[in-house]
This record gives sequence, structure tokens and C-alpha cells, in this order.
Amino acid sequence: MFPIRDHNPSGRTPYVTYGLIVANVLIFFGYSGLFADERALGWFFYDWAMTPARLSSGEAPHTLVTSMFLHGGLLHLAGNMLFLFIFGDNMEDEMGHGGFLAFYLAAGIGAALAQTVSAPFSQVPMVGASGAIAGVMGGYLLMFPRARVDVLIILVIIFKVLPVPAWLMLGVWLAIQLFSGVGADPDAGGVAYWAHSGGFFAGLLLTLPLWLRRGGPGYWQRTHGEPPHPEARYRWRASRVPAAGRRRNR
Repeated sequence: MFPIRDHNPSGRTPYVTYGLIVANVLIFFGYSGLFADERALGWFFYDWAMTPARLSSGEAPHTLVTSMFLHGGLLHLAGNMLFLFIFGDNMEDEMGHGGFLAFYLAAGIGAALAQTVSAPFSQVPMVGASGAIAGVMGGYLLMFPRARVDVLIILVIIFKVLPVPAWLMLGVWLAIQLFSGVGADPDAGGVAYWAHSGGFFAGLLLTLPLWLRRGGPGYWQRTHGEPPHPEARYRWRASRVPAAGRRRNR
């Protein structure tokens, strides 16, 4: 189950969200050639990825930021950019361009610190924008809990798109991160579940002042947890390409 779009249009062009997507894509393809050389890629990640053991010893603090612009593969990049594209524009709309950029970076740093606290002696480098994007999702949950999100559900050979409230989709996602993080081996590599969870809660806390300025619980009462503007509506349309009939031999 993963989201493909929301029904929450933004009121302004999300330049920072688009810029972050472009930066992540350009940086990835800038070093993607290193994937053919495991040794060279290892040294590259040593310099720029966040390694908890190094950070715990006071080394390489710059990796708190640089690691969130690196990815471990094309699918890793694509999945993260999809989530940022769906949820980032609305948070940028609420926070403004500069405020959203600061929020994004702060959430990413919080995610990296959460991963470090969970495994302070781990030698496994952490890369990916997912911690920062988890912060965006946490903020989105606070501001628009009942915004509709279209999710693609795949059950073996069944593909179904269902609109669900944001609180359900994001709540299930967070529960998976927390549950998976409890049983994960921090030295085995794989998904940085505690970075996801830490980023999510960092995003919630960082968005709290904005939510309170909007009125806090009163904001939810006014909007019923939905976006404070008309939602986007999508319709599936039949293809205009004419169907070719089968020629029959007589």
C-alpha cells in the first residue's frame, strides 16, 4: 500500500519542494556511476553518509545534512520523491518557502539523531531523504488529518486505488515503522526505521507552533480536519484511442 496523490491542492507553486526533488535527482545521478565499484561507493558513503558510530564520537557532523540527499538506489530515490511530491506542497503552502526549507532540514537532522540514539555504535551508513520526508508527513497529519489520499493497494494480482483519510494512511505507515524498528538489527543494514519514526515525531513537534497559531483544536473544529479549501477531484476517463476490431476472414 502506498500513496499516489492527495486531494489537497496547494495555493502557490511549491518551489522548494520541486527544488528538493531536482536536487536529490541530480545528486543521485551525479554519483550513480559508483554503484559499479563497491569500494569507491563505500568510501563515498563514508565521507557523506551519516554513520552513527562516527557521529557519536563527534566526527563528520556535516553528514547530518548531506546524508539526506543521498540514496541507495533508483527505487529508493523514486519512492522518497513520490512521498515528497504528494505531501510537501501543502506543508510549503502553510509554512512559506523559507520556513518549509528550514523545517525539512530540521526534520531530517532530527531523524538522523534518532537513528544515532537507537544504535550509537552502528557502523552502517545511513542515506536517504525519508527521515526528512517523514517529518513532512508528521506535519501533514497534524494540519490535515482528514485530507483524502489515494493509495494503491496491491494484493498479488489485484490492483486497487482507494481514497482514505490521511490519518489512516499515515497512522498505518507510522505503526509499521515502530513495529519494525523494535525487532530490527541496527548492524544488519536495511531500512532505518528509527530515523523514519524520529523524523515523523520531529515533524509533528516542529509543526505544533503553526497549528497552535491557526487555533489548535479550534482549527480542527473549523476545518473538521480537512484542508481549508475545496479538495481536488479526479475522474477516471476512458481512453480516446479507438479500439481496433478483429478482421474476420470470409
